[in-house]
Amino acid sequence: MTCKLPAVIDAGVAAGHPATTAAGIEILADGGSAADAAVAAALASCVAETVMTGLLGGGHAIYYDSATRRAHNLDCFVAVPGLGGESGDLELTHLEVPFGEEVVHYAVGPASCAVPGLPAGLVALWEAHGRLPWPRLVEPSLRLAADGVEFPPAHAACLAMLAPVMTMNEGAAIYSPGGELLAAGERLEQPGLVAALGALAEDPSSVYAGSIGAQLLALSNERGGLLTQADLDGYAAVWSEPVAVPYLRLELLTRAGLSHVPETVRRLPRLAGLDESERALVLVDVLEAPSAGGGDTTNLVVVDADGNACVLTSSLGLGSGDFLPGLDLHLNSMLGEADLVRRRLEPGTRMDSMMAPTLAFGGDGLVLAAGAAGGTRLRTALLLVLAGVLDEGVSAEDAVARPRFHPAPEVVNAEPGVDERALATLEAQGRTVRRWPAQHHYFGGVSLVSRSGAAGDPRRNGAAASLR
Repeated sequence: MTCKLPAVIDAGVAAGHPATTAAGIEILADGGSAADAAVAAALASCVAETVMTGLLGGGHAIYYDSATRRAHNLDCFVAVPGLGGESGDLELTHLEVPFGEEVVHYAVGPASCAVPGLPAGLVALWEAHGRLPWPRLVEPSLRLAADGVEFPPAHAACLAMLAPVMTMNEGAAIYSPGGELLAAGERLEQPGLVAALGALAEDPSSVYAGSIGAQLLALSNERGGLLTQADLDGYAAVWSEPVAVPYLRLELLTRAGLSHVPETVRRLPRLAGLDESERALVLVDVLEAPSAGGGDTTNLVVVDADGNACVLTSSLGLGSGDFLPGLDLHLNSMLGEADLVRRRLEPGTRMDSMMAPTLAFGGDGLVLAAGAAGGTRLRTALLLVLAGVLDEGVSAEDAVARPRFHPAPEVVNAEPGVDERALATLEAQGRTVRRWPAQHHYFGGVSLVSRSGAAGDPRRNGAAASLR
């Protein structure tokens, strides 16, 4: 029997690390809006989840204002650098990195760093929808930076794969103290972030017009990066209208882009009533995606007591391997992300992104707020979970935790627990199936707050909590 769902969503937070979730809940409990809590949680993620994201990266968000019943997208993704500078070929360091069962090509180095957008996006969220003073929103992340934060198993596994970049320069002192890679359960210590976040608390524009921006430009100039003062001066986060897509009897609001979420939602079949084998086979056909690439990303979701909602996805790419000395801020590597470079890069323009923060509405209001990390697997992870909750009636926690598959042209990747009859059928049809030995962050990281509960992705050691 299906239980009757509540008419409204409980206020809560879901994110990629327990400390990120706790920061959001703290701000909600202090009377903050969904925007306030999202800003605080995002800043906390820039301390607790630095193998996935960072302050010098970029992101996309969607915000729903319950008073006006309007939702808007916020583009704070990275921009192409080089305004007022000399053009030339990018001098990148090329690496082959084992990514679970895949070997992925990365290009890093200072010239891979695009213009950061996340700091401007957080300020834009706060200015448009915040209630609490800006310094209050920085407090949880400042405490984390001062105290250190527990390094969870999924992050340790990610670090082990990405060690050649994360320990390339200044990162060695952070991620391999004493010459040994940080292990699960140890404390991630980044004392420089105290100074960085302190500067941000005093001056929200410090990444663009203050002390952090000055150090970023100095390092970029010293090491052959492309950033200019004109890049920082010209950057602005941009609000826009979301893309509306009908799904079942609901309306999804999301964004267009490389994820192709709107187009794919329109092709989703009905899943209610299908067995596991039928479900897997029909979804493989709909969700087949380009070959897998890397990239590290995180996502957070907040709903406040007034029904406002915010979904924010952010990333550094892999990270360039360069850190601002004394501040422990990792430069992004977006110009080296082959999956994102689909057109000529013109200075000042936004780079493309697969991010797709999403809201679902029924006739009686907000039903679900969700987003995902995962590069080319982002769309698959997000839509498997959305369809599970909205069509199949699975709880948020079960939909996020259940086994995932990701169909690419060359191979169908499958976690343990994906229906074996379906996988055998795919092999009989001539498809190659790669059976992964365990759940893996390759299959994305979904955060979700909905009427059926809230969930953070176990593949990222994510967490969710409600405001009680």
